[in-house]
Amino acid sequence: MTLSVSAVLPTLYEYYTLPAITSGLSANQSYFTLNDRNITLYSGAMHYFRVPKPYWRDRLRKMRAAGLNAVETYIPWNLHEPEDGKFDFGAGGSDMQDFLDVKEFFTIAQEEDLLAIARPGPYICSEWEFGGFPSWLLRTKDIKVRTSDSKYMKYVTRYFNMLLPILAMLQFTKGGPIVAFQIENEYGSTEGAGFVPDRVYLQQLVDLYKKHGINGLLVTSDSPTAHRDVGTLPGVLLQTANFGSNPKPDFDLLKQLQPNKPTMAMEFWGGWFDHWSETHHTTSDEDFRTTYEQILSYPASVNIYMFHGGTSFGFMNGANLNNGEDDNSGYQPDTTSYDYDAPLTESGDYTDKYVIVKELVKKYNTVLTKLPVAPSITEKVQYQKTAIEKEMLLDDIVSNLPNVVQSLNVVSMEQLPINNNSGQSYGYLIYRRDNIDIPANSVLTIEGRICDTVVVLVNGMLMSKPLIEQDGLDGFGFWRIKDGNLTLGPRSLKNATLDLVVENWGRVGYGLLYQFNQFKGLWQGNVLLNNEKITSWKLYPLEFKKSWNNNLVGWNNPSGRWAPGPSLYKATLTIKKPKDSYIYMEDWTKGIVIVNGFVLGRYSRIGPQQTLYLPAPFLREGNNTIIVFEHYIPAKQIKFSRTAQFKTLRMRRNHA
Repeated sequence: MTLSVSAVLPTLYEYYTLPAITSGLSANQSYFTLNDRNITLYSGAMHYFRVPKPYWRDRLRKMRAAGLNAVETYIPWNLHEPEDGKFDFGAGGSDMQDFLDVKEFFTIAQEEDLLAIARPGPYICSEWEFGGFPSWLLRTKDIKVRTSDSKYMKYVTRYFNMLLPILAMLQFTKGGPIVAFQIENEYGSTEGAGFVPDRVYLQQLVDLYKKHGINGLLVTSDSPTAHRDVGTLPGVLLQTANFGSNPKPDFDLLKQLQPNKPTMAMEFWGGWFDHWSETHHTTSDEDFRTTYEQILSYPASVNIYMFHGGTSFGFMNGANLNNGEDDNSGYQPDTTSYDYDAPLTESGDYTDKYVIVKELVKKYNTVLTKLPVAPSITEKVQYQKTAIEKEMLLDDIVSNLPNVVQSLNVVSMEQLPINNNSGQSYGYLIYRRDNIDIPANSVLTIEGRICDTVVVLVNGMLMSKPLIEQDGLDGFGFWRIKDGNLTLGPRSLKNATLDLVVENWGRVGYGLLYQFNQFKGLWQGNVLLNNEKITSWKLYPLEFKKSWNNNLVGWNNPSGRWAPGPSLYKATLTIKKPKDSYIYMEDWTKGIVIVNGFVLGRYSRIGPQQTLYLPAPFLREGNNTIIVFEHYIPAKQIKFSRTAQFKTLRMRRNHA
């Protein structure tokens, strides 16, 4: 009997660890070696915190089946230390704890015969909320993130003292999967506006790694043609490149900056991400193939960013600033979907790009090892639409809230004395002024810019305009205008209640250092009524934490009038066997969806995202509760789809 080729091939770990591990990943020559054997890294990005834990193995096996030999992931500080001094690595009790067992993720990667690249930041970008920084950092006055500022480094050191020992145990030289660690992230991009990247800071990070026994290869990533080597420590850290196309100029420059060192793309952007109000970004398979083959034939190692994008569940989407200003006028919030037009879709399905990767890795990889059979795709279903059964208007929502803060003036979310004095990180903040007299045709003015959206109500009636079209972002209620004005109607009111419901739509995660002043809410000025300052506010944090979501009381039968304005709507999905699906929100206006207490993500009619991925692990047999927090105008039912729905635009780009 003749054995198949795959049956006699060694696994990846057998090839690189037998008979013994004597060294890790080396960049001491013009090519990589691992345990003194030549290796080209064929890596793909997958973020454990964007994928339900029960699906980690499936996605990792699909990566290995494509021929990849490594997985890369960021590590988000804001999830692992959600409150000042409170950590969660999978059992910390936060709403995201089921995503956070980073040790188990790397262990599963090794079990699936993949090496790993860890990118712990502490800044990660990743189109993630605040670039991975916890918002409570902003409570420290004059803190300078991403520098050697002692106020900032005190918190980095405390966090790394918890994280790095976990990663140290997972090093390849200790028998684990991690072969390389990235120091900071795209640090060269902080250059500008009079700031020179702080190499003292980079050295402090290196010292922390060494202190915790990490002896693996340390790298940085940047665009060399844009920033040369200002974001690295030449001779100490190996610099890698980030780009979306035309790799040769960046690779050639890397060779000049680092003679006789290996060449690698830490981020080859095989797709792109979306901002709300844009059309969905895709890159053609032809362009993807061309660039990927140019990288492999250079020859260079490469990490495809993203290989599997996943989802920025909850409130974890980040944002960009597109105009270099520091006043948020160019703010661009990211969508919940992080599909990224990747080789594996948001829900883990194969695409033509997956086939391209498999073909090209097989063509160029000279080290033959055993590969698994590609797993079958996960079944998707379109559940029957379900009617809204209950509703809760804003006053009833407020009556459920556990915290109210009395404040003379409006203040930002972060400054609230809640969450063990960590402030409010995510969700909404209701600024309420009771017993206020509002003359006819009064003008409400919010000084500065709103961070990020506001819905205005008087006595529970919606005063501000619903966001129906993209152009609505240019009007009152959104960040694009400064010192916005709103007329409150023709009637004169006595002892009225004024509500300003303000949303954090995602903190900026990329840009120059001064742009990391990411306070949310109303904080840039006062709120005026007919040019007179309003004082004596009640502030209600509306965070939508799971424990609160699951214990709401005061639901009412739908009134039939479906009054516009911020309200909760509840439906029940009854199923026999949970399967993956998408919630289709095209008939709703703007808000969030909550499934069995967990905030699935955001929706907005302006697109491009029209569906929210609903993984089967979030569902259960029997009854499932779906709650929608709608800002403006609701629909009367919840619809589902078997596939993701986007508006589409083909494009190429050089950088965010």
